[in-house]
Amino acid sequence: MTFVLTVVQNAPDVPLDRLEGWLQDATLRVVRADLGETLPSVAELGDGLVVLGGHQNAYDDEVAPWLPTLRALLADASRSGVPTLGICLGAQLLAVARGGQVAVAAPPGTEAGVVPIFWRHEAVSDAVLGPLVAGLSERRVTWQPTLHSDAVVDLPAGAVWLASSNQYPYQAFRIGSAWGVQFHPEASTTTLRDWATWDGGVDTEALLADYAAREAELVEIGETLVGGFVDHVRATAEQRVDA
Repeated sequence: MTFVLTVVQNAPDVPLDRLEGWLQDATLRVVRADLGETLPSVAELGDGLVVLGGHQNAYDDEVAPWLPTLRALLADASRSGVPTLGICLGAQLLAVARGGQVAVAAPPGTEAGVVPIFWRHEAVSDAVLGPLVAGLSERRVTWQPTLHSDAVVDLPAGAVWLASSNQYPYQAFRIGSAWGVQFHPEASTTTLRDWATWDGGVDTEALLADYAAREAELVEIGETLVGGFVDHVRATAEQRVDA
């Protein structure tokens, strides 16, 4: 069946990227919040919500005046059964929206490059992440590209902790009908180069070399992860129609 996904973009250089191909079975409604487009209500989302990353921090309401509305939308969606995926800033906004805490310029410093993600036992049977994690070895580790200096430091009450990295503990979590991932499964070489250039404090060539060395593996992992989300959205939409 055809299903509708609303995607919120928070910065011009943080686009759908590979998600556009991985979400090709969906009708996508991209809302450019960074260009002043109005965010929908939870009733107008369609069958699911994706919130992309951005250069703002999760509390940056003066710089990005749409953030209070976006946090409220994430809270409403996650409480009302709308399948939701927050990526990087999207995950941080989800955490704050549900009562968690984010550290701006967190003391461990910038996490950049391709890092190992360690999946917790709770991810094995997860509705979205299970298809990826259940097939891994007992160590349950994958690799993912990332570039961030803010981080979730306290999960919301009731959240399920799903993954960590060596530098930051809360790399993936679930709360209600929403999932947050700190890393960027969607990022391609072009996008990573843009982000590293914008950041100015990371070794761009080293980051891209890390990515190139594992690119095929990273694409497969990202597609599997996002495919789990798409299947969950579709199944949820079908259940709603049958009801």
